[in-house]
Amino acid sequence: MDGNYSLRAKNDFLRQRTLKASIDCTGVALHSGDTVTMTIRPGETDTGIVFCRTDVSGKGAEIAALWSNVVDTRLCTVLGNSDGVTVSTVEHIMAALAGCGIDNAVIELNGPEVPIMDGSSEPFVFLLECAGVVEQDANRRVVRVLKSVSVSDGECTVSIVPATRFEVDMEIDFKSQAVNQQNIRLGVINGAFSKELARARTFGFLHEVEAMRAAGLAKGGSLDNAIVVSGDTIMNEDGLRFDDEFVRHKALDAVGDMYLAGGQVIGAFSGVRSGHALNNLLLRTLFADESAWTYDMISADEADNVPDGGIDADCARFAVAANA
Repeated sequence: MDGNYSLRAKNDFLRQRTLKASIDCTGVALHSGDTVTMTIRPGETDTGIVFCRTDVSGKGAEIAALWSNVVDTRLCTVLGNSDGVTVSTVEHIMAALAGCGIDNAVIELNGPEVPIMDGSSEPFVFLLECAGVVEQDANRRVVRVLKSVSVSDGECTVSIVPATRFEVDMEIDFKSQAVNQQNIRLGVINGAFSKELARARTFGFLHEVEAMRAAGLAKGGSLDNAIVVSGDTIMNEDGLRFDDEFVRHKALDAVGDMYLAGGQVIGAFSGVRSGHALNNLLLRTLFADESAWTYDMISADEADNVPDGGIDADCARFAVAANA
């Protein structure tokens, strides 16, 4: 850490943020089809994001939302601990927390999956806005990328390079005429996540959905929580929310996966045909090289370089009775 920081006043740095109040929701788990209740609670300073299974007793119920705790990436991002307790499909809620600038929170679940809601991060962003955000008595810490890191698997590549803010550049290419080649690049700052990415829904192809259901998965999946493509046709009657909703959702996933760094990332992420597996491998490769990153405090004059979701600290955009 830069020694000059020790000479600066405490108020020169951005403060950590958590929820003003607890808030909950109930939804369907994508793969099991079970009904899941989730409560998002304020978190103590320097604890980051922690998942807690209320249906599991003891300390084994807790799982820190960290890249090193990712145990599966085949269909979604799955976190697990040494006791074998897991929480799956964490990427959408993690993306909402990242995009809204929430540093500390406890996410309680009475089952092994985060509810899929409508397949996007928008319901979670709404919950965070309703609960409100409060600043905490600790400086915000970020993961600052110091040198370029990249990983690949065939035609799929991801990389992250030094930058003054968190940026996402995503490219996808599918044979279906409903998707084709799409690209999006944006800085995830000043409410950009809420405006540009949060509403983008997860998607899948009909033959993949049928195969997953035959394997006992995707029991909770429907046209209400995913875009389904059959050949060159979008099966959802209401169509798309964005012309390029597919690549926007891939960028959303990347935001969520990268927040498993354990703090806001200051760097430019780029992905070509990437997914959860490569996103996690990128973080593992980054943290394996101690010269490629550093924990850093974010100064007040860098406020525009980190996500805040447009939620002002100490106020809620919506008035709602949240569970304490």
